[in-house]
Amino acid sequence: MIEVVVPLVVIGTLVAGAIAIIAFKLAPPMRVHRVVYDVSPDLPVPFGYAMAWLALRTKETDRVVAALGLDQPAQCNWSTGLGTVYDADLGASRVFVSPPVDGWTLVAGLALPHPAADAFVDKLTPELLRLSIDFAEAQYFVSYPALDMFAWVRATSGKLTRAFAMSEAGVIANKGRTSREEKALGLKMFEVRGVKGRQGPIGGPLLLYPTERHVMRVAGQWSLDPTVIDKLARQSPGLGRIGFAPAGWRVELQKRKHAA
Repeated sequence: MIEVVVPLVVIGTLVAGAIAIIAFKLAPPMRVHRVVYDVSPDLPVPFGYAMAWLALRTKETDRVVAALGLDQPAQCNWSTGLGTVYDADLGASRVFVSPPVDGWTLVAGLALPHPAADAFVDKLTPELLRLSIDFAEAQYFVSYPALDMFAWVRATSGKLTRAFAMSEAGVIANKGRTSREEKALGLKMFEVRGVKGRQGPIGGPLLLYPTERHVMRVAGQWSLDPTVIDKLARQSPGLGRIGFAPAGWRVELQKRKHAA
């Protein structure tokens, strides 16, 4: 049996084609190798670009692991946990549960459920609603420019309070009132492909896309901006958990209704 020590992967170097498969195809995991994780406690490591994550209002790491139903959870530090979920092969089936940071626990991985277009079963909303009952508040974010995928979703005490998601196909979700934090950030006019003020073919305003920067700013207002968590004061070295994502999170097509 081969032992592999997972390195910290430099964020942003993932191959778009491989990640598209990881994020939306979720092929069955290959468990040929035994992965050895570093269990030396370390300080928070920034992440967020080309990644999806949850923010749960809790300091109880093991409780989060149990609530998510992760398979074969193991201890790991920040470096190897994030290195794993950023790895093009290992990240297809695993998620990293961070040590608590300022009262929040972050769960990172492209194996998380994602906002679903009409053709697919929505796995994200039920999961967030359930987690928001367990932990009072649950948030989801994704920033993946290679697929033009940007989203922020928030649930509190079992109620979906805001959901915005956009992909290369257009708006996937836009539910609830635009939050005060979004308005304060001036998110009406997104940075885009195109020129400000340009008009569409029928004279209406051109639909503008959000950017990674917008996702991080919303995350920072709602909970934590993961790209700067290494700069937060009074952080202590800690250990998180890494585990296989539940099979129930995998992408599933809606069943078609047959006409009578």
